Amino acid sequence: MIEAFVIKLLLAGLVFFGVLNLAGLHTWVERKQSALMQDRIGANRASILGFRFLGLFHLIADAIKMFTKEDFIPAGADKLLHALAPFLSLFFALAAFATIPFGDQLSWAGRTINLQVVNINVGLLYIFAMLSMGAYGVILAGFASRNNYAILGGLRAVSQMLSYEIALGISIVGVIMVYGTMDLQELVRAQGRNAAGWIPLWGILTQPLAFFVFLTAALAQTKRAPFDLPEAESEIIGYFVEYSGMKFGMFFLTDFIETIMVACLATTLFFGGWQVPYLNPDGFHFPWGGFFSVSNLTYVLLGIAGFTCKVVSFCWLFMTIRWTLPRFRYDQLMRLGWRRLFPLSVANILVTGFILILKKGTN
Repeated sequence: MIEAFVIKLLLAGLVFFGVLNLAGLHTWVERKQSALMQDRIGANRASILGFRFLGLFHLIADAIKMFTKEDFIPAGADKLLHALAPFLSLFFALAAFATIPFGDQLSWAGRTINLQVVNINVGLLYIFAMLSMGAYGVILAGFASRNNYAILGGLRAVSQMLSYEIALGISIVGVIMVYGTMDLQELVRAQGRNAAGWIPLWGILTQPLAFFVFLTAALAQTKRAPFDLPEAESEIIGYFVEYSGMKFGMFFLTDFIETIMVACLATTLFFGGWQVPYLNPDGFHFPWGGFFSVSNLTYVLLGIAGFTCKVVSFCWLFMTIRWTLPRFRYDQLMRLGWRRLFPLSVANILVTGFILILKKGTN
């Protein structure tokens, strides 16, 4: 019992260490990628002993600045809620990663280790519950600041998050119908077992419409451009306008962590998760009849590497979208969610159900 707890604790530490470091690296990637797209240099000033390493030392400089900057609380603000809001946003964003499977089962020292912090059969519901709870941090940040502009920013943020949560949740119902499970680990395995010839039937092939609806709604959930209406300085002051120091840093970090969560979900639901084409637990089975045996450790490491590459690719895509598309107007944002994505997600369920009934009737 104690040994199993220690293993789960190590897995949790590994996941959170990877997520937090990738989120920190995102701040550098955002500067460098936007600079590349805009034909400029980007972050390159921070140095140690004259070495700059492509501006990577800016991560250290940002951390020092956040921790040492004055923690200002406005007069009249609710001090408890003001301090609690950024913690809630960051905590629930990190807690959502507990059910993300980043690899298959690892056989080690006579034990079988499932590479997932918490394995529950309703993992999808758990993730959406955690992401929904993050809305409390946003609205509390606006309310506790006792700033009218912050309250308006919080209301705008929550209305956006709740509106797109509906389309987001409905879009994945088709995936659940096709693979018959809400257990994310089993869902990944099902995408590998189901194959049309030698083409693995990943979610992107069985639910292409759901993928695009999910991706759009999930990006709106992160409140990042072109869906950054809650923080649009040209229109309204953001819900964390009265925050400074590391409290502001926690809100800032939460946006990047939610972006990574969206990338993990897109990978898990629609791109086979840790599945690598033609790779089975015993080795590679190629379409032309070839076979290449691998050990269990190699199989698991290749799966983790495949999952990581997919997630990083999605993060790159999201960053490209952020620095390509202009910000929506608020009426356009709401119209897209309620009059475009919501009907499409419902239609996808109906079409998926009809196809599954026809398939069942022909068998």
